[in-house]
Formats: sequence, structure tokens, C-alpha cells
Amino acid sequence: MKKLQKTSRSKYNNKTSVYNGYPYDSAKEANYAKDLDLLILAKEIKGYSRQKKISLDVNGQHIANYYMDFEVEENDGSISWREVKGFETDVWKLKWKLAKALYPDVKFILIK
Repeated sequence: MKKLQKTSRSKYNNKTSVYNGYPYDSAKEANYAKDLDLLILAKEIKGYSRQKKISLDVNGQHIANYYMDFEVEENDGSISWREVKGFETDVWKLKWKLAKALYPDVKFILIK
């Protein structure tokens, strides 16, 4: 596995990091990607994808998009959406609640 490379800072003062050739919004998020790779090797999950775009639509009207940090395929075939958070904004809290209400069959996991 490749090492993490720190590159720049964002508006929330977190350092953008690169892991396995992919940029992540924070070192914490990049480290979680590394953890997911280890879970694959240990056969505890099947796989994952980064930056899952979720459409937040209410009554047929598009409200916003939410980009979940990770979509994980569990060994039983179910899907979990995982968000790595350091700083929680009011907008993020609203989108998180809305996404959970609109997608009740998906397991949501918050990593702090």
C-alpha cells in the first residue's frame, strides 16, 4: 500500500491528502480509505467506492446532491454509506438527516 501524501489545506483548515493516487479532503478520510483496504484484505467487506453522489429529491423536486465519502459493499451484499467528519456544519447536518430519511434501507455510518 502507498503512503499518505499531504498536499494542501481546505477552508476548514484540514489538510488534503493523497492515498493510493486518490485525493481526499482530509488525512482522516485518507486514513479511513486505508482502513477499508485492510478490511477488504481481511475479507470483512467486499469492496468500496469513493465519493458516492446521492440525489436528495423530495416530492419529485431535486433539492441538492450529497457526496458521501464512501459506499461500502458488505459481505452479505448490503450497502452502507460512510461519512468521515471532523467539522460538522449546519448544511451538512441538514443534508445528512435528509439523506437518512430518503434512503431508509441504507445503513449510514458516521466516522468521527
